[in-house]
Amino acid sequence: MKEDTIVALATPAGVGAISIIRISGNKAFDATDKFFSGKVKIKDSASHTIHYGDIKNQDGEHIDDVLVSVFKAPNSYTGEDSVEISTHGNPLITQKVIELLITLDDVRLAEPGEFTKRAFLNNRIDLAEAEAVADIINSRTEAAFRGARNQLDGFLSTKVNDLRSQLLNSSSFIELELDFAEEDIEFVNQDELLRRIEAIIIEIDTLLESYEFGKVIRDGVNVAIVGKPNVGKSSLLNYILKESRAIVSEIPGTTRDVIREEVSIDGILFRLFDTAGIRISEDTIEKEGILRSQETIRNSDLIIFLEDIQQGESKDLYVELLNLTSSDKVIKVLNKIDLDPSSTISSDVKISAKTGQGIDRLFEKLKEKTIGSSSYTEKTAIVTNLRHHNCLKRSRENLINARESILKKMSGEFISVDLRNAEMNLAEIIGEVTTDDILNNIFMKFCIGK
Repeated sequence: MKEDTIVALATPAGVGAISIIRISGNKAFDATDKFFSGKVKIKDSASHTIHYGDIKNQDGEHIDDVLVSVFKAPNSYTGEDSVEISTHGNPLITQKVIELLITLDDVRLAEPGEFTKRAFLNNRIDLAEAEAVADIINSRTEAAFRGARNQLDGFLSTKVNDLRSQLLNSSSFIELELDFAEEDIEFVNQDELLRRIEAIIIEIDTLLESYEFGKVIRDGVNVAIVGKPNVGKSSLLNYILKESRAIVSEIPGTTRDVIREEVSIDGILFRLFDTAGIRISEDTIEKEGILRSQETIRNSDLIIFLEDIQQGESKDLYVELLNLTSSDKVIKVLNKIDLDPSSTISSDVKISAKTGQGIDRLFEKLKEKTIGSSSYTEKTAIVTNLRHHNCLKRSRENLINARESILKKMSGEFISVDLRNAEMNLAEIIGEVTTDDILNNIFMKFCIGK
């Protein structure tokens, strides 16, 4: 229940310099004062102050020296009275402190994401910003962090609210006309209404187009390294990783399974899949590796199709590759140019996985294929979340329906309903319209303590 006071470990479990226990709710100060001994009572302290003292159990036994930070409603993360207790970073200590607190009435362990959920319910942040909190915590590259920070700073929310205001203004005029239908008063010209709807559709299209870029910076890119045996797939993977992750051998078919590794290139996460060399084989294990390679190709965002100077072009394999994926996903890479720098074999990039020649150009090609000539900046509203993308798509569909209704000279009731639905679809993004199922699905993915 929202009235409960909740408690959880806010820092990662395990040994560290310090651990922080977070408490939020109307009993946060009283609960802390039950076990904290300092110069002043926490409930009598000013907001945003820190107090030194110790935590003792019911028998007066000393548990740990602590610092207690005080945040009074509404000026806290959750919008409620909140306390953060900093202890020494020993799991035994944090466990004892939390166990003490939950012995009290109306104090319980927090559910995953419950602190952020309360921040949303108390209007400290909107739903899009709340989802960005989880993305910031889970971001693994600089680009992912910047994208999540962009959303938390409210750039998407501001754009969505602007579009909602435009829709509300237009639908209000139409509904006003319906109230004065008998007087035959026109509050908004049909051509003007069409122009407004078209302008909003264009802005939504821009947001929808940003999703491909946003998805890349949030989730990364899956890249399969594909080619015949012994063209240097494992050598390329090892060079990029700067370690001997894959076995390199002159014996064809050495790689029997798909090897998955991750690397950050200029802040973008690339998942590299070193696949088994594709060829006809009677070896049962190698055949299974080839089947797995084919499945990896189907599921990859990009393909590095590796050939080498010694074996020449693999035209049959390239045709087979195009049966599994589209040509615009493929980067043709010629390896071993250190053996013949003047080779005229056709390719997008020429490299040497042995010396590193051309690898920077390969990185540039990967980024080019991934984000193209994107002009998005840290101040641009970008869609990174599938839920937001789906809401925008539904809003666009309703606007298309409204446009068709106007062109067909249909009654204002039809137009008004479509515009209202389009506005509600946008409202779902920031949580102005939502359901418990949506909220539970979002916040259950958070870590406990956030």
